[in-house]
Amino acid sequence: MVKANGSLFTISAPSGAGKTSLVKALVEKDVQLKVSISHTTRPPRPGETEGNNYHFVDKRVFDEMVNQGEFLESAQVFDHFYGTSQSWVKNQLELGNDVVLEIDWQGAKQIKERMPLACSIFILPPSKTALLERLTIRGQDDPDVIQRRMDEAVNEISRFQSSDYLVLNKNFKEALSELAAIVNAQRLLTANRSVNLRNILSDLLK
Repeated sequence: MVKANGSLFTISAPSGAGKTSLVKALVEKDVQLKVSISHTTRPPRPGETEGNNYHFVDKRVFDEMVNQGEFLESAQVFDHFYGTSQSWVKNQLELGNDVVLEIDWQGAKQIKERMPLACSIFILPPSKTALLERLTIRGQDDPDVIQRRMDEAVNEISRFQSSDYLVLNKNFKEALSELAAIVNAQRLLTANRSVNLRNILSDLLK
């Protein structure tokens, strides 16, 4: 039986909106959903490890990978660069796995241009106050960086209309449930479902 290629999802949000926590919980609940590990030039934050959170590389290596066409998308976020492995994503999709990319709006835009069938999701914080509290409580950045992230958040949120789905992360469980529903809906699209149900459809149409 022919197996459909997996679906590609991009999930974007301003820093502090809860994107990483939501993606982690979503992938833990769904064994068919694989999260791409991006390459980045930024240093690891406390608790982050190589190959688990990111592939940490220096700028020279990153530039070489860009020149060799190894990234499906790449972008500069604040002072650092991020990129998604093209070969890894392609391999996972061909295996029939669904892939989620946790990327900023620039990367999501590049993906949509190259792969129009990719499903783009944008996560909103409930308010600026909540966003500031989350950035402060996590204790990963100094006040100047936090203010810079808050200033950039308005620009990032203004890009929400380019996404296919909009999720409000006011209540974590509700936001997670909405993300899971989007993934399931994508899997039930006729173009995807009809391939996996090919034998049944053939029998029904005899």
